[in-house]
Amino acid sequence: MTLEQLRIFIAVAEREHVTQASRDLNLTQSATSAAVSTLEDRHQAKLFDRIGRRIVLTEAGKIFLSEARAVVARAQAAESVLADLSGLKRGKLTIAASQTVANYWLPQHIQRFQKHHPGITVTMTIGNTATVTSAIHDGAADLGLIEGDVDDPSLTISAIAEDEILIVVAPDHPWASQIPNPKRDFQQACWVLREPGSGTRAIFEAALPALGVDKASLDIVLELPSNESVRAAVQAGAGVTAMSRLVVANALAAGTLRSVKIALPPRQFFLLAHKERYQARAAQEFRHMVTELSAADNKRFSTTYLAV
Repeated sequence: MTLEQLRIFIAVAEREHVTQASRDLNLTQSATSAAVSTLEDRHQAKLFDRIGRRIVLTEAGKIFLSEARAVVARAQAAESVLADLSGLKRGKLTIAASQTVANYWLPQHIQRFQKHHPGITVTMTIGNTATVTSAIHDGAADLGLIEGDVDDPSLTISAIAEDEILIVVAPDHPWASQIPNPKRDFQQACWVLREPGSGTRAIFEAALPALGVDKASLDIVLELPSNESVRAAVQAGAGVTAMSRLVVANALAAGTLRSVKIALPPRQFFLLAHKERYQARAAQEFRHMVTELSAADNKRFSTTYLAV
């Protein structure tokens, strides 16, 4: 059994398609099929069922996939150790981040990091709090950045920045000119919110009891999977939402959205790392950089947008 066979098996298992895995790995289809067949034949274990043109993991395949990912993750960690010897002149850094962090807060920090360390390749994946946490557990990412709180003893969890959640409406919405009474008016409004499990929605719902509002009383007319789709729907007049100031800052400045004068508690952005996994120098340097610079960046951001 070789690492290459494991990588090929993981690619086929994740895509459930030999041709697509071959293309993504830049291998021939025959080489990809041969690698999987070698694993099955040598160990007398059927890893996939062939159903028509599709392939699906057997129960044995599902169990083996977890182990294969762990082995490949350990091999990648070993590569990272060797890359450290080059003094950050080459290497890679994989970051998993939730939507608001990934799209609106993180890019400036990645750009700054790459300016100082151009030989380090930075890769970012986007998910929600649960998928980011899972990526750190599986070794699929070196660092995670999320908007929601996590209680996990296997992770180091550091608050690195503060974000502001605003209630926003279209300019012609009644709340744009008249402050609503949450106890009376929230349940009468049409709400456009992110899907359950998003950090933004969790923070908003957690703030409702202090306003005297039961989240079950809200009339949620739309649940959308991205900040951009929520923002566009509210701009079009679909209803009311709660979003990060980072997401709506340009719309507020342009006058296509209005902020409602109801204060919600600030939320934290958190940086995650696994306590027991080796932390490569690139990850250590990036972590140090964002920790040192985020406070100054937040201050500049607040100075720019508080008047909006």
